[in-house]
Amino acid sequence: MSRSWKWVVTCSLGSAVLLGLNSVGSAQEESVRPGINDSFENPDVGQYVERFEREGREVYDQREKIIEACGLKPGMAVADIGAGTGLFTRLLAEAVGSEGKVFAVDISDEFIEHIDKAAKAEGLTQIETVLCQADSVNLEPASVDVVFICDTYHHFEFPYKTMSSIHRALKPGGRVILVEFARVEGQSSDWILGHVRAGEEVFTNEVLETGFEKIDVLKEFFEESYLVRFKRVETPTPR
Repeated sequence: MSRSWKWVVTCSLGSAVLLGLNSVGSAQEESVRPGINDSFENPDVGQYVERFEREGREVYDQREKIIEACGLKPGMAVADIGAGTGLFTRLLAEAVGSEGKVFAVDISDEFIEHIDKAAKAEGLTQIETVLCQADSVNLEPASVDVVFICDTYHHFEFPYKTMSSIHRALKPGGRVILVEFARVEGQSSDWILGHVRAGEEVFTNEVLETGFEKIDVLKEFFEESYLVRFKRVETPTPR
């Protein structure tokens, strides 16, 4: 076989391999819930404050126990993914102290602006806002110790790409704290069944496949939610 033919065959094989990899990537890039974040394109922040920061919302009522479950220490760097009105951003900032860092990550300019103003007004200089994309949290590699995701994972249009970006952002051995609605057929409310695309098993498996192992799950202080703690591992589980 001549050198030119060897080159053609080698390139063809290489293209086939790349095509196969791209096919997997393309499948992962398809939105699992198109339009799920449309309401955040121009939100009325005041209405969301009333909705998110009120008695009767389970994660608000259990916010102290949720923060305790994060196992934070002064000086840690934490990312609040889907920070919204900044309810947990402020609590996380208190937990890590002035020597720590909290990245408030959100897809909405309005929420980012609201958190910025509130942080400045309260003198919380450890809070830094980050405008993310639908498929990436836009954080620097190995920049955080803990990633906190509360009532937000079901809003991930591209869960594998988003979790992969979270994996990159975490330091070795870093942790993910996932709080989500428990979606159980025949038990959950009609709103949860219609709004949340999948249950605990599906969401947990998606996280595991992007380079994490499950530490444990907490449910004792919830009625309609659950909290799962994950640890970053170096090698993602093959899909």
